[in-house]
Amino acid sequence: MHYLDNAATTRVADEAAETAARVLREHFANPSSLYAAGARAEAIISAARETVAASLGVKTGEILFTGSGTEADNIAVQGALRARAAWGEHIVVSGFEHPAVQNAVSYMQKQGWRVTTVRPDAQGHLDLDAMVRAVGTKTALCACMHVNNEVGTIMDVARLAREVKAKNPRTAVHVDGVQAWGKVPLKLSATMIDSYAVSGHKIHAPKGVGALYLRRGFHIEPLILGGLQEYGMRPGTENTAYIAAMAKAVELLQADKTRAQRVRALSDRLWKGLAGIEGIVRNSPEDALPDVANFSVENIRSETMLHFLESRDVCVSSGSACSKGEASHTLNAMGLARSRVDGAVRVSFSGENTAEDVDALLAGLRDGIRALAKVRK
Repeated sequence: MHYLDNAATTRVADEAAETAARVLREHFANPSSLYAAGARAEAIISAARETVAASLGVKTGEILFTGSGTEADNIAVQGALRARAAWGEHIVVSGFEHPAVQNAVSYMQKQGWRVTTVRPDAQGHLDLDAMVRAVGTKTALCACMHVNNEVGTIMDVARLAREVKAKNPRTAVHVDGVQAWGKVPLKLSATMIDSYAVSGHKIHAPKGVGALYLRRGFHIEPLILGGLQEYGMRPGTENTAYIAAMAKAVELLQADKTRAQRVRALSDRLWKGLAGIEGIVRNSPEDALPDVANFSVENIRSETMLHFLESRDVCVSSGSACSKGEASHTLNAMGLARSRVDGAVRVSFSGENTAEDVDALLAGLRDGIRALAKVRK
């Protein structure tokens, strides 16, 4: 199988799967228990917290574990707004956020919050200056993803946070870093970002585990109530095995010193090949993260092309997996023509992909355009 949908999920690394299996067998005790077996489970979580914190350039106590990136986003967004409801009434958000942030903001809007949405342009770029200008004295939250999951746009979130704080120090700045983690270097402690969400299954860990950075001193209200696990911000018995597996995946990612160069070479190979296929239109900006490539096939619907490619054992997507096949939220926000939105294809690489994967995709696209054009006639 030529798997090119890594922005949706990655294959679980063998070492991460083995780590999870070992911890499930050997360290099943509740990490909150006071006896030795519980202490050993707690030590595994503590070591994993250190690993994740180091990868983000923050203190160990600023990381809490969650069940997903979506949960991390919701804890940060809703928690920050609830904590600022006494004085705030306004939210500033980018127009192409992941549904985890987009729908959380929409929910809070229904609760009476006023929302300013800054949409990307047709090339997929976001005007960060416009986001800063929108911040006022009652802006409780500014939210902007680090890397867009559909077109790969990289946002300068460090600059955004700095300028937002200069305008209103009380405004919380949240960043969805799910697609950026391990790919775009960022030492969070050197920024003014208040919260940053990541997810394990985007970096070859299992699904069902994520993490949230909360800057020391940054206050949010918990969304659910329970015990004191994860500083009371995410109560419930921790998933020790998957937390350990995510830490192992982080270690593997950091040890792979040539990943970025390999992915860049694959991206260059893909775009060069696409340039030679008639009817292909690029949707990703030229300076997008190489890991994500979005383009449209003229006059052929995404679903039709995706099924054709699947018959060739090539797996890609039409956009965010969370949209369940609905028209791309990002491309619509960019104001692209309906035909381009309907014909969009997203390719996303991991360090495991090869030139053969790219060549199989290009061959499938050429054959698909020819075959499906005949069907339309």
